[in-house]
Amino acid sequence: MSGAALSDSAGDREDGGMSEWAITLIASGSAIAGGIVTGWYTRSAGIRQAAAARHAGDRQADALLASVRMTLQGEAAQRALALRRQVYAEFLGAAEARMLTERTGRGNAGDEVLFQRALGGVVLEGPAEAAAAAGRLADCLRRHGTPDELHQAKLAFVAEAQRAVHGGAAAG
Repeated sequence: MSGAALSDSAGDREDGGMSEWAITLIASGSAIAGGIVTGWYTRSAGIRQAAAARHAGDRQADALLASVRMTLQGEAAQRALALRRQVYAEFLGAAEARMLTERTGRGNAGDEVLFQRALGGVVLEGPAEAAAAAGRLADCLRRHGTPDELHQAKLAFVAEAQRAVHGGAAAG
C-alpha cells in the first residue's frame, strides 16, 4: 500500500471514525447482551409456565382424588345400606317365625334365640327409631299381644326400617 493510502486511513480514524475491530466488538457485545436479556425473559416465562402447569396438574389431581373419595364413600354407603337391609330382613323373618309360633303353638326350639339375635342386630345397626320399633314388636310378642297388635307393631317396624333405608321417606 502506498504511504498516501495509509495516511488517509489513519486520518479517517483520527477524525472520529471507528475501526472494523471496534465495530465487531460492539456488535458482539450487543448480541451477547441481547441474548442474555432474551434468555432471562425466556427463562422467567418458562418458570411461570412450569408453575402454571404444575398448579393445573395439582388441581387435576385434587379433582381426581375428590372423585375417587366420593366414589368410595358412595360404595361404602351402599354396602352399609345393604347390611342394614339384611339385618332388618333377618329381624322380620325371626319375628314372623315367632308370630307363627304364637298363632299355631308350634315352632322350633331355636326361634327365640334367632329372634333375640336379630333384635340385637337391629339395635346395633340402628337408627334409634328402627331399634325402638323393633323393641315394641319384641315386647308385643313377649306379652302375647293380639294378632292385630302384632300386625300393627310389625307395620310400625317396617315403616321405620324403610325410612332408615330410604333416607327419611318410608315407602307406602
